[in-house]
Amino acid sequence: MLSDGLVKRLILCPANSFGKKPDHRAKNQGRLKPLKFNRFSFLSKHDIIRKIFQVKLRNGHRAIFLFSPEGKMDIQQILDKTLPGLGYELVDFELTAQGILRVFIDKEGGITVEDCATVSNHLSRLFMVEDIDYKNLEISSPGLDRPLKKAADFVRFAGQQAKIKTRLPIDGQKNFIGRIEACENDIVTLSFDGKTASIEINNIDKARLKPEFKF
Repeated sequence: MLSDGLVKRLILCPANSFGKKPDHRAKNQGRLKPLKFNRFSFLSKHDIIRKIFQVKLRNGHRAIFLFSPEGKMDIQQILDKTLPGLGYELVDFELTAQGILRVFIDKEGGITVEDCATVSNHLSRLFMVEDIDYKNLEISSPGLDRPLKKAADFVRFAGQQAKIKTRLPIDGQKNFIGRIEACENDIVTLSFDGKTASIEINNIDKARLKPEFKF
């Protein structure tokens, strides 16, 4: 049985509970089971440690417990820790000046309307508990011109066209449109106009796929 002093956060996510408040009475109905991405994350010298556990309850609900000794999670931390456990990749997110929080997700086989509803339901509850300030939450796929944020993205989409803007110029140029040839040791090789450019990941300001349409 879980003690009240141990459980800091509880969020229930039954498939048929969209829009309902979490049932906090369910916290004693299951065994504590760590998620596959379970690990301690030392965020500062003050030992701000967060750990996420998942509980499968006897009534078929699934619960997420967030242990938070101090402080609260920011949006990036919440998305990084939560989405992989739900089976989704975080592509990007943005919070507009109008309070619209847009989260772009992906998975093998693509994103469906049901996927967006599932993630929206889950994150809405989580953001409520963590007191994240926003007005509207929008969940969507990244689209054909999806952002490229990390080295793994460039490896995955090698052979495709991309638009890259660098922070510092390379041979006097900061904007590139070309084909991703490779990405090794955090250096992207881009071919364009019969030339190639080697671009370090940390020098990339923005990068997106450039869709190719063949008729």
